[in-house]
Amino acid sequence: MTPTLAEKIDAELSRAWHAKRSPALNTLYELRREDWQRRNTRISAHLGNLVYVIFFVADIILIHDVALASIIARFVIGAAFLSCTEVLFRRGARSLIIETECAAATVVAFATWLLIASCSENRDVLPYYVTYGVIFMLGQNVFFNFRFVVAAVSSTTILLFSQITLLHEFYLSVQYLFVVSTLYFSTYALTLFVNWKLNDERYLVILNSVRAEIRQEEAIERGEALLRLSTTDALTGLANRRAIDDQLRVFWQAWQTSQRSFAVVLIDVDFFKRYNDCYGHQKGDTCLVAVAKAMVEAVGGEHCVLGRFGGEEFILLVPARSRKNIAAIAESVRRSVEDLQIPHEQRPDQSHVVTVSIGAALSDDIPGSKFERLVTEADRALYNAKNGNRNCVRIFDRNDPNQLDINENIADLLRTAESQNLVSLVYQPIRDRSGGVVAVEALMRLRTPRGKSISPAVFIPLAEQMGLIVQLGRWAIRAACRELLVGQFVPAVSVNVSALQLRSPGFPLSVAAILTEFGVAPQRLIIEVTEGLQIEGQPEIVQSIQELRLLGVRIWLDDFGTGFAGLSCVREVEFDAIKIDRSFLQASSTPKGAEMLRGIIDLVRGTGCQVLMEGVETQEQRDILLGLQVDLLQGFYLGRPAAAADMMPAIAHVANAALLEQSLSA
Repeated sequence: MTPTLAEKIDAELSRAWHAKRSPALNTLYELRREDWQRRNTRISAHLGNLVYVIFFVADIILIHDVALASIIARFVIGAAFLSCTEVLFRRGARSLIIETECAAATVVAFATWLLIASCSENRDVLPYYVTYGVIFMLGQNVFFNFRFVVAAVSSTTILLFSQITLLHEFYLSVQYLFVVSTLYFSTYALTLFVNWKLNDERYLVILNSVRAEIRQEEAIERGEALLRLSTTDALTGLANRRAIDDQLRVFWQAWQTSQRSFAVVLIDVDFFKRYNDCYGHQKGDTCLVAVAKAMVEAVGGEHCVLGRFGGEEFILLVPARSRKNIAAIAESVRRSVEDLQIPHEQRPDQSHVVTVSIGAALSDDIPGSKFERLVTEADRALYNAKNGNRNCVRIFDRNDPNQLDINENIADLLRTAESQNLVSLVYQPIRDRSGGVVAVEALMRLRTPRGKSISPAVFIPLAEQMGLIVQLGRWAIRAACRELLVGQFVPAVSVNVSALQLRSPGFPLSVAAILTEFGVAPQRLIIEVTEGLQIEGQPEIVQSIQELRLLGVRIWLDDFGTGFAGLSCVREVEFDAIKIDRSFLQASSTPKGAEMLRGIIDLVRGTGCQVLMEGVETQEQRDILLGLQVDLLQGFYLGRPAAAADMMPAIAHVANAALLEQSLSA
């Protein structure tokens, strides 16, 4: 396998000093230093020329009889030198040519200086002028810092000129000749060594710089991949709920500021649970992928944003020109799915193919300043479509007297949910590697008096806005203790809490009181906080979590990897386990997705916390996670959410299946 550039650089940085450079990396080095060296040599030429010209003062003092000739020569050489350098630079000449020109000009300047000085009647100053050659040598090797070959040739030439001049002057003493020659040869050797070291160090600096750039690009790519995973539905490739929420805010802001109206269109696959039960989850996934592809093709030219809102529900954000236009787009989507003719024999109606029901709401029809209301009304329209004949389109109409404010209805339900037994808990098992249940997660459910279920995605945010989530949260902890923990049915129960609950004064004390009331050991209660909670900079939340830990309650971090606050949370709070978001597992079917799954598992394991993976839906996914040494597993394959009364048989069934599988493999 051909080594990568990063691997070549790593090998080059570890080579012995006397070993030959890599030809490929040396070429890269020359390319990287080219522009810098051209500009640096140009600047050095201007400064060096200025110093050379200013030295005419020494000529006036020391060789005044030939000072005029020396000064003229200085200005002529300096002007020619700068002109040639500027022409080469502006025409884009390579740095090697500019360096060679500068080195030649330096040698000519020194030789001319010596020649004119030797014509002076004041013979005593010539030895001083010869000694000045050391300055020219220093300038070439250190000040200009030419590449080693150029520096060596020009310095050797200056050395030869100086030594020939010294030997030509027979009146000089042997001691003087010895001292000056020693000075020259010492300066020659030392400055050339410094030049070689500087060039070698610059080579290593550039290689390190390239290596750092490669690492930064890799980090950016990983970050972009994580961002794509966190905003893309792994199954269909559409935008996921997180991305749709962001896009919805963008559309809503454009509507608020520029009156660019738009519509929210909710699309639900009819009787999809029956389809899954009949054909299996893999066929169900294939069906959803086909439906998503058909919808993308149907709305491809409408500047829409299409996403998967959850399960078999999709959402479409589309710029709205009129209600008629939205109805036409929605009908096109409905027809595109029906035209797939995907068989669905288990439908209770007259149709025998997969279809969708669609509900839509326009921003023009929604009063207020919260985009959630628009989604709610689209959901209301979808509900009407599903309660009708299905396989149809319904659009919210604010002038329709039959259209009720669903938010107000749900708000009323929430106020009386506990007293009228409209709120309940279902539990989903969390298993260890052997298949044993180590905990169950409590999930809150709300229904209307007629038995219609309301999505947690709808009533939980509303309960938080109304401040009722604190009351409902305490009820959830009490219910979990009463239904499962008191009877020792499961080792532990995890309950999700919101930021509002954690900021509520006395929340840890209320938890302690509930545990004491039911006689439940604190370590059997697990509090799950989401990654998006933004713990950093929230001292009251951190304090509440710390007080819960002091009680003995375990703390888990939920949805890790879906945002950018995860590592900050881990730094601020000590967690017992970290639950990795299901999107990483869903994307693991591709090589890149599998690598990212391994990476985030290693990252969590490095924190010292237990690793919990949610969203396990197939035996293959379970086997992958067992191979990656994941501590805890959760998902439909290992147990669906069920009421407390149904929990024990469901747990026993999956545990027996796991034991049977282990015995067969043994």
